[in-house]
Amino acid sequence: MQKILIYAGVALVIIGLLWPYVSKIPFGRLPGDIVIEKPNVKIYFPLTTMILLSILLSLIVRFFRR
Repeated sequence: MQKILIYAGVALVIIGLLWPYVSKIPFGRLPGDIVIEKPNVKIYFPLTTMILLSILLSLIVRFFRR
């Protein structure tokens, strides 16, 4: 549990430092993301983004478990 918390903390620090550069990547506005816009309502469901994040996190977890 301690190692997981340390890795998570280091990952958050790295993401925080790289945020100005990462925010320019069009991640989160990919083809396949569902956006419904009506007057006074905007619904955003990032389907493709969630699938890619799931695959990426699965690969990272698999890498660290070995």
